[in-house]
Amino acid sequence: MKMPTTLLSAALLLAACQPAPDPEAVRAQQAAAQEQAAEAMAKQFDEQFAAQNWTLAKAHGDVLRAEYPDSQAAARIEAQHAEASAKADAAANAQRVEALWAYQSEPVGDEQQLSAAIYARANVETDGASPRPVRLIFRDHPEWGDSAYLTLEAGDFDCYGGCKVQIALDDAAPKPMAASRPDTDEAIAMFIEDEAALWKLANDAEVIAIEFPVKVGGSRTAVFEVGGLDATKLPDWN
Repeated sequence: MKMPTTLLSAALLLAACQPAPDPEAVRAQQAAAQEQAAEAMAKQFDEQFAAQNWTLAKAHGDVLRAEYPDSQAAARIEAQHAEASAKADAAANAQRVEALWAYQSEPVGDEQQLSAAIYARANVETDGASPRPVRLIFRDHPEWGDSAYLTLEAGDFDCYGGCKVQIALDDAAPKPMAASRPDTDEAIAMFIEDEAALWKLANDAEVIAIEFPVKVGGSRTAVFEVGGLDATKLPDWN
């Protein structure tokens, strides 16, 4: 059934007479809705921060700051978000450097040989060709005792008969340590004579740089991120 023309005209006239929505009121409603959503995210952040779940707290804070950067909720959590972010990054880095170490236990007769090994942060050119891995190993052998040594995959150390290597702890100035290359072809290895001192450095430092001479001439430096060492893996060294 069609609306009579007079009634239709009256309805259109009434609609035209309705006042337009107040833009300020609309903006206020939108702002309130956004603030409510932001506060809901902030509550999730607060829960994870209180539980010291730094990674999740950082994640919730990141989303809040990205979606509602100008909200009161974002301003409220700013300092705590910075704290959570720093602690989350520190925890992630701690896990990373811990994973750099490899621990092994191998039977030697009725006893066990224990070792802790780590590769240099970057490969090193040791043979005049391409950079290759350099490894630092601490070993506890039932018969041979404790040893600390570097191994190469290419080239050789210029340390037959003994030499000095330079050991730098974090940002400290390097100090010399005695080293020697055994006269054997079983492995390209050079031993640090004061293995106990090097072990202590590895426990106290975040980074150790070892400069050593090579047969192709000159010296090379291998940098090890040792901060994640688990000293309990070699209990007799402590």
